[in-house]
Amino acid sequence: MRAPGGFVLEQTDTIAAIASAPGAAGIGVVRVSGPGVPAIARALLGRVPEPRHAHLAAFHDESGALIDRGLLLHFPAPHSYTGEHVLELQGHGSAVLLDLLLRRVCGLGARLARPGEFTERAFLNGKLDLVQAEAVADLIAARSEAGARAALRSLDGVFSQRVHALLDALIALRVQVEAAIDFPEEEIDFLADPAIARQLEGLRTQLAGLLVETRRGVRLTDGLKVAIVGRPNAGKSSLLNALAQSERAIVTPIAGTTRDVLRETVSLDGAVLELADTAGLRHTEDEIEREGVRRARAELARADLVLVVTDVAHAEPDPALFDELSADVARLVVVNKIDLHAQPPHAETRAGVLHLWLSARTGEGLELLRAELKRRSGLGSGEGAFSARRRHVAALERVHAHLDRAAAVLAATRAGELVAEDLHHAQHALGEITGSYTSDDLLGAIFGSFCIGK
Repeated sequence: MRAPGGFVLEQTDTIAAIASAPGAAGIGVVRVSGPGVPAIARALLGRVPEPRHAHLAAFHDESGALIDRGLLLHFPAPHSYTGEHVLELQGHGSAVLLDLLLRRVCGLGARLARPGEFTERAFLNGKLDLVQAEAVADLIAARSEAGARAALRSLDGVFSQRVHALLDALIALRVQVEAAIDFPEEEIDFLADPAIARQLEGLRTQLAGLLVETRRGVRLTDGLKVAIVGRPNAGKSSLLNALAQSERAIVTPIAGTTRDVLRETVSLDGAVLELADTAGLRHTEDEIEREGVRRARAELARADLVLVVTDVAHAEPDPALFDELSADVARLVVVNKIDLHAQPPHAETRAGVLHLWLSARTGEGLELLRAELKRRSGLGSGEGAFSARRRHVAALERVHAHLDRAAAVLAATRAGELVAEDLHHAQHALGEITGSYTSDDLLGAIFGSFCIGK
């Protein structure tokens, strides 16, 4: 059959895998999908199973010996998770029994499924788009309640609907622009119509909102990556320990104690943070410390948020520290050691950057930082929050670049062919998100990260 994006799914084989095996006290499941399912179901049950009904069955091996007793459920195509015939065999949660049952199913004509192959077939059969398929893996791997809820919303199609709404508006604009190109003999300059510019500006505004929410969705899925940087002995390691509520980092009065990047995953009321304590940024002749400084700078490149740590004696960070950061990286200044200077904890904004005054040693003001980190992680972002991945952000950023270029060309020259070309590329980038345009390599990378049985 022809699948989204032009891929062909060869539905000549039947796949099987242990879908779940919680242990001897629970229920284990073997899942089977493909054209051979009806024959396998008849062989195991001894008769044609009634669709979507639970049948009590005795599962025997090829010699007739009893493997287990359990439930057999048959879901005929196309009304199943994969869109193919699907069989679920529920037995006792013993890994040994489930392995015997899996071998029996394979002996009846199935083969072992690859990681993610069930969800891949669901995508190729049009049961899910690519965003929803990825949400299945995100739901399984969720590290917080907020992340799980966001993944469920993506699985329900919330993110996909936003992308499709943007795609529909983009296609409508392409139709008008290309119509103007196709009929150059008309005396009216359609591209000079202010409505075209307004539609394009509306698209850019719509995209900007979606990009903000998608970045938030990535933070809900992956956790907020936070790099802790600053001058030596400013209290970076103490801050990591305070947030982690454990003595993870060595703290001494000696500057340059931290030589490598120390990472710690922290959950703040469901907000997942990946903290990275780095070496103090300074010029040094010490070869080991110099390598630590190099790694600290590399950590800045992957961070979603940079905590620039200083102290009350140097309330304004060294401008050279800000020079280390790219213009688009979010930053937050932590003014540490207020306990040494009898300063109260508080927050203020200076030069557009939020400064939080606190003491990592005593904990004064730490709640201000925790609340800000939870806010920036996407926690409490509302019921519409959805899970997303970094590839989605990259695709939307390409759309953003193409729409900006189209707007500039429209305003300067009204060169219809150039505007249409950028709109075409923008549409292609949007299609990559949901799978309308997707390479085999990308599909392999996405579904290869799933667990077997999904």
